Amino acid sequence: MYSTELFKGTLKTLILHLLQAEGRMYGYQITQRVRALTEGELELTEGALYPTLHKLEKAGLIISEKEKVGGRVRKYYLLSDLGTASATDYVDEFREFVLTMNRIFKLKLD
Repeated sequence: MYSTELFKGTLKTLILHLLQAEGRMYGYQITQRVRALTEGELELTEGALYPTLHKLEKAGLIISEKEKVGGRVRKYYLLSDLGTASATDYVDEFREFVLTMNRIFKLKLD
C-alpha cells in the first residue's frame, strides 16, 4: 500500500484519466476499476473518492447523471467538455512530474 498523501495528490488526475479511458462510471465502479488495474495495490475509499468527485464537478470538469438501476438511483460521472479537454493535460503534467522525480531519485547519495 502507498501512503494516503501520495494517493491524494494523484486522485484528481486518476479519476479524469479513468473517465477519459472508460467513459461514464459510477463511484463503486471507479473503486473496483482502480483495485483491478493496480492488482489491489491501491484501495480507493469512498471517503477519498466522493469529495474528489464533488470538487471535479464543482470545477466543471465532470458532470453527473442519475439513473434508476434495479429500483435504486445510481449516480454516474462523465467528463464535461472542459474535462475532456483538460484530462490529457492533467495526465501529461503527472507524467512529467514522475520523470522529474525519477531524475532526482537516480542520484547516488554518498
